[in-house]
Amino acid sequence: MKALFIGGVKSGKSALAEEYTLKHSQEKPYYLATTEFIDSEMQKRIIAHKKYREDNFITLEEPIHLVDTIKNIDGVVLVECLSMWINNMLYHKKSFDDMLKELEALLTLKNSIVFVLSDVGSCVVPQNKLAREFIDISGKIAQLVARECDDVFHVIAGIGSKIK
Repeated sequence: MKALFIGGVKSGKSALAEEYTLKHSQEKPYYLATTEFIDSEMQKRIIAHKKYREDNFITLEEPIHLVDTIKNIDGVVLVECLSMWINNMLYHKKSFDDMLKELEALLTLKNSIVFVLSDVGSCVVPQNKLAREFIDISGKIAQLVARECDDVFHVIAGIGSKIK
């Protein structure tokens, strides 16, 4: 089983993805956090996410190497989130091809994986080159992941609509 929850920032996609993951798990699922501690504001967000999910998940932290982290896990894994993973990959000077190789390998794993991704494709095209690159990569990755997932949900205002 593979599922994708996509929506805007603060749309409620993470909460719905956590709920879905818990519902589809027979044992305590894994929460793969991809966000790196960049600054104090990001640390506050991470702490709030940890507090919200309480002890419902086994938390793993890995900003880059998703396949190596997931491949030997038994149980459902929530990847939170692919947007931050893309950000990390760009920050660490990884190419789009590097990202594709990692994701294609990840999507072939037998593991049950729930992905979270911010929908940035409905926004204005920014003047900043790096921001445009991020948007383009995110859109391409969204298409790849959605194509390979069994279930895809679009989330707006805390309401998830199944689109696949």
